[in-house]
Amino acid sequence: MSNHITTPIAQPSSSIRNPKPRIQDLLASFPYFHDLTLILLLVGLLVFAHFSDPTFLNPATQLDLSTHVWELALLALPMTLIIITAGIDLSVGSTMALSAVILGLSFEHHTPIALACLFALLTATACGALNGFFIARIKVHPLIVTLATLSAFRGIAEGISEARPISGFPSSFSFLGQGSLLGLPFPALLFIGFAIITTIVLAKTPFGRFLYAIGFNPTASRFSGILVARIKLLLYTFSGTVAGLAAILFVSRRNTAKADIGLGMELDVITAVVLGGTSIFGGRGRIPGTLLGILLIHETREFVSWHYQKDELNLIVIGALLILSVLLNALVTPKSR
Repeated sequence: MSNHITTPIAQPSSSIRNPKPRIQDLLASFPYFHDLTLILLLVGLLVFAHFSDPTFLNPATQLDLSTHVWELALLALPMTLIIITAGIDLSVGSTMALSAVILGLSFEHHTPIALACLFALLTATACGALNGFFIARIKVHPLIVTLATLSAFRGIAEGISEARPISGFPSSFSFLGQGSLLGLPFPALLFIGFAIITTIVLAKTPFGRFLYAIGFNPTASRFSGILVARIKLLLYTFSGTVAGLAAILFVSRRNTAKADIGLGMELDVITAVVLGGTSIFGGRGRIPGTLLGILLIHETREFVSWHYQKDELNLIVIGALLILSVLLNALVTPKSR
């Protein structure tokens, strides 16, 4: 009788059969992790503010401080759409400055204020369309195009205004930036309307799905029949138009048009959008997340200025929040195995 030697078959180890999930995958499986983190940070900030200086949380104080946020909030809406498509617009602050100067110079030359506002909007829309043309048609990277126009638009604004402030607008014009309706500031109502429309378009329409598809893979989107170039042109034009609207609100609130308004605004806007969970690589983002990012940045900046009375600390705060936004994005983005 022959003896057979049986060789045991090696069994796969448990670690191979059941690989341990990475922390990024676990966090990505919980869709509201990012929003919940921002809410906890905001609550923590407000609790700290309550014990440090309770007057900061008074409704009257908050309503007064809210006048500083509406231009940022408006600009963050088109920026969210642009970053979802893996784009960027660094020229929003300079577009604000140029359209504000056009508004001021038009009024200074005896143009009716309504027509001057229209000229400002048309100028900003043209600026956005110029960005979109180079990005969508000439195929230049958005970072390069908008970095160039960031400098060019502000330079034009300083040149044609001779870097001087323009004031003396009619009192009726101040309603746009300082007036209230239904107990809310008029800019707040304007922002709420834009936010609702943008949210619906992004979440409930084919156009919104096209934006996500472009962010994931623009080449595949183009072969699928999506008009990628036309959509990008539309987005950057929309961003310019909203920058013009923000300029009108700013001039109305300050009663002054000058070439240095909106300086550094692009950093605040991008930080709010990325902090809100929109991926800088495209394909992911939501308007509610952007709203949380705006709120956290606004409350943090205003508390730093209110309590510590050192505006230079806000530069550190914005930098820290931008780093935090990148870390949060890294945590919720699943890594390939």
